[in-house]
Amino acid sequence: MQLLSVAILVLFLIPSEINEEKITWNEDRKLTWADFKGVPNGPLAYVASSNTGVSFSYSYRERNGVGEIKFTVLSYFYPKLSWYRSSKVSDYILAHEQIHFDISELHARKLRQRLVVIPHDRDFKSKAETLYEIIEADRREMQLQYDVETNHSNANEEEFLWRAYIAEQLRVYQRWK
Repeated sequence: MQLLSVAILVLFLIPSEINEEKITWNEDRKLTWADFKGVPNGPLAYVASSNTGVSFSYSYRERNGVGEIKFTVLSYFYPKLSWYRSSKVSDYILAHEQIHFDISELHARKLRQRLVVIPHDRDFKSKAETLYEIIEADRREMQLQYDVETNHSNANEEEFLWRAYIAEQLRVYQRWK
């Protein structure tokens, strides 16, 4: 019996001691300002910053020549790397930050969807890692696009369009929750 187990976590090169505290995305639990425990370190014009990401792990077991793959994909919010300026926050800003977390969950669902169709054989590792890198690049790009198009939440109309779009995409990928 051969057992191969690999875990991948790629975020903004997060130190392991900070990586300890994380909140797993849950549709019944929205972020609160109490979740943001980091120290403000961005430009003064920025009111808040959310650090989110997607983790992926899997195991491969082969018995009698038949391979079996089990995988887990989760989206996280990192409290110690997320911050806000208390004098400037509002529910509107918190909703903007929640969308950053929701974007990570959307990409976790996309990854789950695609991992199911990869052949579950000895080549799974390389194919899954390549797929993860593609989905992660897409996630980062969408995070940037969201901030650019909403001007970091200052463009109200675009903000509401993004909220509706992400909510719809989460519904589209509901099956891979």
